[in-house]
Amino acid sequence: MSESNEIIRVHVWVVGRVQNVGFRAHVEYHAREIGGVTGWVRNVGYDVVEIVAEGERSFVERFIGLVKQGPRGARVDESRLEEETPTGEFAAFEVRRSL
Repeated sequence: MSESNEIIRVHVWVVGRVQNVGFRAHVEYHAREIGGVTGWVRNVGYDVVEIVAEGERSFVERFIGLVKQGPRGARVDESRLEEETPTGEFAAFEVRRSL
């Protein structure tokens, strides 16, 4: 298996102006547009969005780049990314309820 086809899982926290700007919809849209990215996104507190995504490394890396840009009106001040062991538990990408 080539490195770009390797299945990976990332856990991402994005901090900044991410509420009331369509950030979760932006994340969901790009996961589905790229295809092959499964997982979820949710709000955590007022200025944090949490994301878990799985898929081929090349797809997930492209997805993370788009997430860090955010939609118009958003401002990403910082992001933290941790790689985790893929589980294959997701059938699609979804928006989850806020914490």
